[in-house]
This record gives sequence, structure tokens and C-alpha cells, in this order.
Amino acid sequence: MATSSTLGQTQRYAAGALLALALRQAQTHQTVLLGSHGLDDEPHPDAATAVEPDARDLWTHESRGLLRPVLRFLEIDPKAWVGVEKTAASSDPKHHIGAFLRKVIEDEDDDDKARSERSDQELALAKAVDAMAMGLECGVVGCAAEALKPAESRHGSNSDDPALAAASTTRTKDSRKMAVLYMLLSACVADVNMAEEGMGSPRVTKGYDARHRVALRLLATWLDVTWNKMEAVEIMVACSAMAAAKEEEQSRESSSPNSRWENWKRGGIIGAAALTGGTLMAISGGLAAPAIAAGFTALVPTLHTLLPIIGASGFAAIATAAGHTAGSVAVAASFGAAGAGLTGTKMATRIGNVKEFEFKTIGQNHNQGRLAVGIFISGFAFSEDDYSKPWEGWKTNLERYILQWESKHVIGVSTAIQDWLASRLAIELMREGAMQTVLSGIISAFAWPATLVSAADFIDSKWSVAIDRSDKAGKMLAEVLLNGLQGSRPVTLVGFSLGARVVFKCLQELAQLGNNVGIVERAVLIGAPVSVQGEMWEPARKMVAGRFVNVYSTNDWILGITFRASLFTQGLAGIQDVHVPGVENVDVTELVVGHSSYLSLLEKILDHLELNTYYPVFHPCTE
Repeated sequence: MATSSTLGQTQRYAAGALLALALRQAQTHQTVLLGSHGLDDEPHPDAATAVEPDARDLWTHESRGLLRPVLRFLEIDPKAWVGVEKTAASSDPKHHIGAFLRKVIEDEDDDDKARSERSDQELALAKAVDAMAMGLECGVVGCAAEALKPAESRHGSNSDDPALAAASTTRTKDSRKMAVLYMLLSACVADVNMAEEGMGSPRVTKGYDARHRVALRLLATWLDVTWNKMEAVEIMVACSAMAAAKEEEQSRESSSPNSRWENWKRGGIIGAAALTGGTLMAISGGLAAPAIAAGFTALVPTLHTLLPIIGASGFAAIATAAGHTAGSVAVAASFGAAGAGLTGTKMATRIGNVKEFEFKTIGQNHNQGRLAVGIFISGFAFSEDDYSKPWEGWKTNLERYILQWESKHVIGVSTAIQDWLASRLAIELMREGAMQTVLSGIISAFAWPATLVSAADFIDSKWSVAIDRSDKAGKMLAEVLLNGLQGSRPVTLVGFSLGARVVFKCLQELAQLGNNVGIVERAVLIGAPVSVQGEMWEPARKMVAGRFVNVYSTNDWILGITFRASLFTQGLAGIQDVHVPGVENVDVTELVVGHSSYLSLLEKILDHLELNTYYPVFHPCTE
């Protein structure tokens, strides 16, 4: 399976062990937040309450089907698998991580010619990754072309320059890192045959498991590889799979018994996209935007020598075809993504009285081989535009969708609150400080000013209906994810106001329906009307493989009034910390002046969270 890899046997073993360690560490961080300065921090206070999981609950256990298929793909001796699992489960992995990182970087003992060929191949992949990453970042051909210029053309051509020699060594190490990550990602998404006796359990889910993506995110951090480069690798792997799927379709038409797609599903396609050519051939079907195509255009003079079958003219034709979207398709069948999977969603059964539940695309990242999906949900709106506009400006490489749900009720309750806020009575109450008094907990709900109680009663009927519909929309979202309409790709869920409650209820439903931890990678609740106590926070947290963030403002008295029963008896996530192991709490009090102000601040808040980093955010968000 890994025979076309540039990595030797010892390096493949070290790469598999690193993935195992990353899986175990990522699972630990579900309940114990990682410190802000790396692996050597003092234990987080949450560690005292953390419970050591049963061996069978570990992500690295053979019954999970996450590790052993990868080890088989890497052609690691099955006799060594148990040792890898035991190492990952050890209580102190720090020294193991360093040792295995050194092993994957070091060259194995072989002749100079083989070492030179391997170095050239890995450098070609690294250049392809750099070109695509820069294309994704700035969207112009110039960026990609600049990334592919040799160091001599950028810094001079003196071969005796010590700085150039050091730079060459660094490039070699960086190239090896990209080869390792490309190979591991290919192993994670391949449908490996585990039917042989003693091989362990097969993968529970097909495609790209959220736990694998979180582990790769941590492993990229250990290797000091920026995440946008890893996203470029994801696109390469996706396009390779799409090319294989396309070839399989052609093979069926010609009655050919063998196809590249069948090899892919068995784990047969491995190694740099620059070497297999799969990625480049896939783009000829219009699978990439011009920004992505730019990287491959620049690769023409570099890679055709490594792929004489295609040649420079073939690369040029492929790069040209990449500039248009005619005939574009969704991510390959190996990841289970259908072109209109989410946007074509028509729920077979409606839950309760929910009449509106529709996904809409935002951004430009659709039909481009993206291996991760983002779903953004507003829950406070004055028009239908407020379901999409607050999210549009946030820069991300996710394939993005918004969920428009029950707009009649959401807009109705939002407008009722806004109308009351504009009334002379509300202005007077704010001047007297009654709102902040409510939030401070100085007085009980029974001692509220009569005028404030009257206002809350006015909003109550609309609010209670909206709460009911958000709970049902959350269950419907869970049904969508379980049916795989997003494709077998990791999902990031971000919700604001009642939309945050939709996200939470979705996670709660996933927990109640079974072990569905491989679907959601990250979850962000912003201004969430969710009780701190009396809700299933721990089970919901376990449904998120990576970061789970609660964004709150202590002066959001709109939530305090509309959700006052929970405010005084159980606490409210949108106003305070949620003391649940593994939940990040981010205070935006200094930024948010009122609940509706979130609408104009969502982009800034998401930027502050730095969701593409593995590490949590510990400092408050300010102007």
C-alpha cells in the first residue's frame, strides 16, 4: 500500500506512532484543556476532575477502527501494532513524541542516488503544497509562482554561502514533513481492507473522521507546519481521489476489471500528488478555482520531469482546465459528498411544527475538493439577510453553509425585543440601571421592577415558541449529519443566540443516539441561551472531537430577561463561564454592548478565536 511512499520502514513506523500519540492526546484534551504554551505546561485545573477512560473507550483501541487501518496502510508489521497502541496509551507521552519526530526526519541508511531521488520527490511535493497554500491565501498566480522559485533566485546564487546551505537543510526537513502529512492523510481516508484474521476491527465510518483531522491538526503543530498547508494537502488528496473515481467510471464503461479507484479504496494510491499525478489529472475536470490552479500552473517546469507520462504539455492543459468550473463535481465518493447534499436537503420528516429548515451556500469554496465543512447558524435576526451576512466576511477554507431555520419566529422575537428596547420605558429602566441589577444577581426574579416583569411577559410568548423550534431544529440538524448529507467530512458548527442553542441541541441529540464522535470537529456557541446546569454538557462535549468554545458577555441582559428562569436557577452559558471539563470560555464583555451587537461582531470574534490553531484562547476579546 505504501510502496510508492518516499518514507522508509522505520519512518513509516514513526509516522504511525505519532498519529497514535496525537489521537490519544486529542482525546485527553476533550476533558483537559491544553495549556497555552505547549506540552510542558503545568497541569490545567480541569485535570483534577478528569476521569481516566476505559481502555476500550480510547480512540487508539483496536475496536475504534481509527488506528489499525492506518498502520496497515503504512505496511507496518502487524506484530508491532500492539506496541504502538500501548505507547499511545502511556501516561507520559512527551519523550515518545520527540523521539518519533526525530525518526521521521532522519534519513535511513541508503545510497546517495536513492537519497537524492527521494529528496527531489519530496521537494516537488513541498513546492506543490507551498504553491497551493499561497494560492488559497491570496488567490493570485504570482503568489504561487513566487513560492516555487528556487532559493538561489530569491537570495542569490553563491553555492558556498553558509546561509544557503542551512536553508537547503531546512527545506529538506520541511519537505519530509509534508511527505509525512500527505501519507498520513491518505492513510486516514483510505478504505483499508481489514478482513484478514487478527487485523482488528474495520473502520466504523468511511471517509474523513473528525478525530483523524483533530489528530492531524495536533501533529502538524508538533511538526511546525501551518494549517493552511495542511488544507492544501487535503485538497490534493481529495482531487487524487476524484481523479481515481473518474477513472473508475470510465473503466466501468469500458468493462475494465481494474481501476485506479479500486486501488485507492484499498489504499493503493499513496505518495506525493506530484508523483502520482492524480491531483493534477483531477483538476482537468474543473475541480478547482483559479487560485488553486495557479499552484499547478507554476509546477509545469518543475514536475514534468518526475512524471514523463504526462509531460509538460499535459500539465499545461490541466492547469488551463482548472481555471473554469464547467463540469465541476463534488468531493469524491470516498468521502461521501454529493454535490447538492446539504443545499438539496428536504427533510423526509418534519419534527414538531418546524416549517423552515434550509441550507444555503456562502463563500467560494464549493466543488473544490474541500475536506471539511462549516455550518453557521444565526438565531437573532431582523431580516433573512441576517442569516448569512454576519458570516460572509470571515476568511476560512471550509466549504461553508448557513442554516436558515424558522425565520418567521426568529425575526418575530428579535423584532419584539428591539421594539421594546426602543421604547421610552426601556430607556428609562436602562438609565436607572435596572438591567445590570438583574444580571448581577442582587435581586431575585420576584423583586424585579413591575415594568420590567411586564416587558418580559410581552416577549415571553414569542420567545418560548422560538426556544421550542430551536430545540427541534437541533434534532433535525443531528438527523442531517447522521445521514451524511454533508459528506463523510468533519464538520465545524458555529451558532449565535438561538442558533447556538440549535448547535447544542444537535450535539445533545447525537450523544443520545449513540457514539457519534467522529462527525463534528469543532463547535462554537456565541451568546447561547442554554442553561449551565440541567443540560447534557458533558455528553455534548464528547461529540466534538476538537475545540468546544463558549463565547459569552456578562452584560448581555437581553438573555437575562428572556431566559430569566434559567438565569437565577441554573445559570446561562451566554452570560457566564461553563465549568465543564474541556469547554473553552471566552469573555467578550468589553466588546459586546448588547445581544444584537453580536450581528456586527461575529467576524471579529471568530478571528479572535483563531479556530485553525490547536490551542485554546485564554484572553478576553476587546476592541
